[in-house]
Amino acid sequence: MDRDTVERIAHECGFELAGVAPIGAPGDFARYQTWIERGLAGEMRYLEGRRAALRRDPAQLLDGARSVICVGKLYNSAQVPPPSPSPGAAHISRYAQGRDYHDVLTEGLERLAQRLREFQPFGYKICVDTAPLLERSLARQAGLGWIGKNTCLIHEPLGSWFFLGEMIVTLDLAPGSPPPGRCGSCTRCIDACPTQALVPDGNQWVLDSRRCISYLTIELRGPIPAEHHAGIGDLVFGCDICQEVCPWNWSAPVTQDPDFAPRQVPPLEDLARLTEAEFREFARGTPVARPKYAGFMRNVRIALANRKPRPVSWIT
Repeated sequence: MDRDTVERIAHECGFELAGVAPIGAPGDFARYQTWIERGLAGEMRYLEGRRAALRRDPAQLLDGARSVICVGKLYNSAQVPPPSPSPGAAHISRYAQGRDYHDVLTEGLERLAQRLREFQPFGYKICVDTAPLLERSLARQAGLGWIGKNTCLIHEPLGSWFFLGEMIVTLDLAPGSPPPGRCGSCTRCIDACPTQALVPDGNQWVLDSRRCISYLTIELRGPIPAEHHAGIGDLVFGCDICQEVCPWNWSAPVTQDPDFAPRQVPPLEDLARLTEAEFREFARGTPVARPKYAGFMRNVRIALANRKPRPVSWIT
């Protein structure tokens, strides 16, 4: 079996991006270690310690591993933030408005595995977000895109609205080639971030999770520091600003997958009245369940306190 066959069948299984990365330490592992040591992961302890060390080499996750099949699944929806949202509007990140991507990608990768095993038997391990892998680094090595200044994987010309998934396999496949970075001198994502979460790291940029709206509204447990409340605006779950301003996303395609069709987000006042049982129903089967009731209602209270339109300068 060759890489072209793998990529062709991956596309047939619903993945817009596909490629192969080599087994071995990703070139970004040292940067990842430094990022952890600087405390930029915030309270995400699952990124540290033993699970950090496992990211050194994907081969540690599967006996006999020889290659990593990397895929990208488009989730960009037709929904575009209005230029002048009403003061009572609430916004949820695009990635979380449809079905939980963990389930969608896992099912797609399982279909891919079974299709490939029609050619020859092999061992495999499917990974979607929760495994200790440097996913963006592997995707870059597989040729799916470069890692931009906003720290997202960016594909030319399709942009960055992609979920990433991996299949570690015992197949010996020829790897792809990393594309060159194409951010150039552009700093739109850095300038647009309301909480200044993109910080310099030598001649590159990294994410300070402790300032990132997605981290603050999803991963952080407990109170959000008051100095970041204003920057959160009406964002009650996640943040897309650094992707929305990226020129590579201005003509990005829209997914046709019904699993990622956007849904109507209720106004802040309605969200503020949700009981815990109503929240569980509202979030069922979507990533919105991750911060749990207490975390989500914390976010809603901050957005209610802000109650003013988002600045429009970041989309012009």
